[in-house]
Amino acid sequence: MPKNIVPKCIITSAGEGSRMRRVTYVVPKGLLPLFKTEDGKRIAVPVADLIMDALVATGVKKFCFVVGKHRSLLMDYMFERGVTFVFQNKPLGFGDAVLRGEDFAGSDAIVVHADDGVLTGGYAEALDLFSEKGADAVLLLRKFENPKKRYGVAEVGSEEQYMGHKAFRILGVEEKPEKPKSNMAISAVYIFSSKIFESLKRINPVGELQLTDGIQGIIGSGGKVYGILLEKEKWLNVGDTESYHNALNYSFDNL
Repeated sequence: MPKNIVPKCIITSAGEGSRMRRVTYVVPKGLLPLFKTEDGKRIAVPVADLIMDALVATGVKKFCFVVGKHRSLLMDYMFERGVTFVFQNKPLGFGDAVLRGEDFAGSDAIVVHADDGVLTGGYAEALDLFSEKGADAVLLLRKFENPKKRYGVAEVGSEEQYMGHKAFRILGVEEKPEKPKSNMAISAVYIFSSKIFESLKRINPVGELQLTDGIQGIIGSGGKVYGILLEKEKWLNVGDTESYHNALNYSFDNL
């Protein structure tokens, strides 16, 4: 089995959390609690802890949070964990948030993870695929019947089997398209080589800087981008009330 060569993770936590107000006026989404079992008891833990625990188990060692207005609460909580913080004071897009972690990443490959959810699996397989393929990016994909205007969408090439999952070469990506070219939605978890930063810096955005534009730039310059399809794994989403309710129930019953 390939060995994880990705030592760092950027967690984006500067969003406004508008779909979860009023609670996100006070608490960042990454500190919203889900459940897990510890020492035979169910306990409530922030989703950020679940993200970090899952990635530490794969070999990721260093974390950087991109923070906005909730910086004080999150920084206090993470104070003794050796976490790096960088700041995004205005909501300039997911791509802009990732770009602010460039100095933290240096020349290393990185995981990029949004703070509004956690996967129940698939991290190790995606990291191994990144290593084995010598990839510039790996996307974690989930099928949706109609991802129109809701998600970033990947156009995929030929299929292969990898560690019990379907894997694809990615031909192109679009952000919330009107006419999606596939039903493959991109989860808010990514693995990148340092090429993502150069790609993002080449973009002159109209409005927010989208991470999908940076991914498309890697593809356009001949970079190797792959996707791995998650079918059994779940995305426990705390970004809106209905999803958060479902995530609470699932985590209480299964984690």
